[in-house]
Amino acid sequence: QVQLAESGGGLVQPGGSLRLSCVASGRTFSSYLVGWFRQAPGKEHEFVAAITWVGGTTYYGDSMEDRFTISRDLAKITVYLQMNNLKPEDTAVYYCAETSASLKALGSWGQGTQVTVSS
Repeated sequence: QVQLAESGGGLVQPGGSLRLSCVASGRTFSSYLVGWFRQAPGKEHEFVAAITWVGGTTYYGDSMEDRFTISRDLAKITVYLQMNNLKPEDTAVYYCAETSASLKALGSWGQGTQVTVSS
């Protein structure tokens, strides 16, 4: 299974933006879909968005598409999550993962990247 490394998180004020990156370990993703998930304190992992690696078709969790955009760079073997108009309820650790057709994460979670939205 490919190794993934997330980055780009940080502390941002409400209404701000961040772009998260997910880089594969030197070879392309082996799964059809690559997704972003998040886990807020005390909550289960939540699906955010996914993209087909070859065709670029996108999928979003409920109420995610209006502020979040997932994209990928084939040459850099990287998947991005652009997050705009961030809200305190977006505070979570964000993870990327190869994703099943039913939009479930495959394999174990990596380290993730912390996103904190606070004034």
